[in-house]
Amino acid sequence: MTTKLDHLDIAILEQLQKDVTIPVTELAEKLGSSKSVCWRRIQRLIDEGVIKDRVAIIDQKKIGLGVTVFAQVKMHHHVKDALPDFVKAVQKFPQVIECHTLMGSVDFLLKVIVKDIEDYERFFWQDLSQIEGVQEISSSTALTRFVDTTSLPLDHLYLEGNKAD
Repeated sequence: MTTKLDHLDIAILEQLQKDVTIPVTELAEKLGSSKSVCWRRIQRLIDEGVIKDRVAIIDQKKIGLGVTVFAQVKMHHHVKDALPDFVKAVQKFPQVIECHTLMGSVDFLLKVIVKDIEDYERFFWQDLSQIEGVQEISSSTALTRFVDTTSLPLDHLYLEGNKAD
């Protein structure tokens, strides 16, 4: 269910996506609101789960994780526990930073971050391919990342009647 957001909520989210460390006083000043109103709005957005986490985004290459691999995983069959068991298994691997279930010819798309190709090869043979029910894995190595953001587009919120009541 979508949370009802007004223009101030959306503006707060836009600013926090740019810099979550902005002091509430500065945020309020930028948005033409009061510190207490902004603080209460942020707390509500956190309580309602709109703001999930406040984290630091680390440059993967600067810490020696130079390879991104997208692994498409096809399962043998879709018995009751096969898919949830696969998800539980991949959640244990720190190399897997995203796991999506898909419609179509493959069941899962994983985003895997590793040091180098040899590191991925070890992960592939020792971990990923050993998960029960995995039939096939197709891996694609990313070459260049042209878009790199965690900011979600919010323009549609202004258009969907998210107005102050």
